[in-house]
Amino acid sequence: MNPYQEIKEEAYAANMQLPKLGLVLFTFGNVSAADRNLGVFAIKPSGVPYDQLSPSNMVIVDFDGNTVEGDLRPSSDTRTHAVLYKNWDDISGIVHTHSTYATAWAQAQMDIPIFGTTHADHLTCDIPCAPAMSDEMIAGNYEYETGFQIINHFKSLGLSYKEAEMILVGNHAPFTWAKTAEKAVYNSAVLETVAQMALLTRQINPAAPNLKDALIKKHFERKHGVNSYYGQ
Repeated sequence: MNPYQEIKEEAYAANMQLPKLGLVLFTFGNVSAADRNLGVFAIKPSGVPYDQLSPSNMVIVDFDGNTVEGDLRPSSDTRTHAVLYKNWDDISGIVHTHSTYATAWAQAQMDIPIFGTTHADHLTCDIPCAPAMSDEMIAGNYEYETGFQIINHFKSLGLSYKEAEMILVGNHAPFTWAKTAEKAVYNSAVLETVAQMALLTRQINPAAPNLKDALIKKHFERKHGVNSYYGQ
C-alpha cells in the first residue's frame, strides 16, 4: 500500500467538503492533510476543478514545500501550508478559502468581534486579522511569507494557534487549521458563519458591544472546559 494513501484520502474528502459547504467557487481554496510521522502532507493540485479531483491526484509535499510524490503542481498556497506545519507542531490539517463573508472582513482589514455565543462556543477572542503584507514580503517568496505573516501576527498578539484555530490575512482571505483536515474544514465553516453574523450585527446596530466576559467563559467552557457538558 502507498504510505501516503491515508492522507491522500483524507485531503480529498476534506477538499470535497468545501464546495458542498459553499466555501469555494470554481477552483478557489484548498485543504491539506499531514502525516507528522512521515513529515509530509497531501494537498489539492493547483487549478484543478473539484469535480475532477480524486485521492490519486492529491500531491504529496514535505514541510519545506518540496513535492515528494505527484505529477501535478500542488496548490499555489502550498508554501504557506508548509510553513505552518513546520512551525506549529500540533496541527495536521489546514484550509484556505476565499469564502465571501470571512474574505470581506479580511479585505476590510478588521478583526471579527466576538458579538455572540455562537462565536464563544468556538473561541474566546475576536478572530484576528493580520495586517496587509509589506512590499518586501510581497516581492519575496509570497506564499512562504504569508505563512510567517500569520505566525508573526499570533506572536504579536500573544495568542496561541491552539486558542484560535483561524485567522484572516489582511486584503487576502481566511486560513484555518486543526488536528485533522476534517476539523479544519469545520473551523472554516464556523468562521464563515460567524463572519456573516458579525456583519449583520454591525448593520443592525453599529454600536453593538462585544459579548460580556461571563457569557464568553460560560459558552466556551460548557463545550471545551474540564467540566464540559455539551454533546453525548
